[in-house]
Amino acid sequence: MTGPHQNQPLVTAGVSLEAAEAAVVLVHGRGATARSIVQMTDEFDHDDIAYLAPQAARNTWYPNAFTAPVESNEPGRTSGLQAIADAVSKANEADIPTDRVMILGFSQGACLASEFVGRNPTRYGGLAVLSGGLIGEDVAPDDYDGDLADTSVFLGCSDVDPHIPEERVRTTADVFERMDADVTMRLYEGMSHGINEDELRAVADLLDGLTRDGSQ
Repeated sequence: MTGPHQNQPLVTAGVSLEAAEAAVVLVHGRGATARSIVQMTDEFDHDDIAYLAPQAARNTWYPNAFTAPVESNEPGRTSGLQAIADAVSKANEADIPTDRVMILGFSQGACLASEFVGRNPTRYGGLAVLSGGLIGEDVAPDDYDGDLADTSVFLGCSDVDPHIPEERVRTTADVFERMDADVTMRLYEGMSHGINEDELRAVADLLDGLTRDGSQ
């Protein structure tokens, strides 16, 4: 497809795809950049992972809240989902199978990452949803069908996040559990809209599992 986020830069870090054992697609938040979320990788000690971060046009994947009607966030939402798909395909083209590709997003990027995995079920190398959830005014579990084949999914969020309702995080966890993912959800009391040390440790654990035996 052609949309606002196609033909935008793909920022890379870590080892080259050709030398990597696994890949992580990082999806930045509203008003941020691919380069800013790639900086998170400095927290992780892996010399065998390629990091791929697509860039949103004007630093925003879609204009309205993720809980707004889906049509109000088009074409950005669909174009953003395609940007993630393109990054996964780039890893696949380098002979990294999808079950060794992890997807991580923060805030608006976390919403897009969770929606991508929910709409494209297969076994992934992992999914980290940091302050986000599935997209739409209402989320109907029956709208998400397929098997995530025990993919490890981590959801972390504040219980009072001003942008992410706790109920949506719980619903997202329920949807992924119904799709046979291995789900861990943590709601942090009184935390601001950000990423804490516990979440970074959870991501590090996913990365360790991703590369330890060639899969999660």
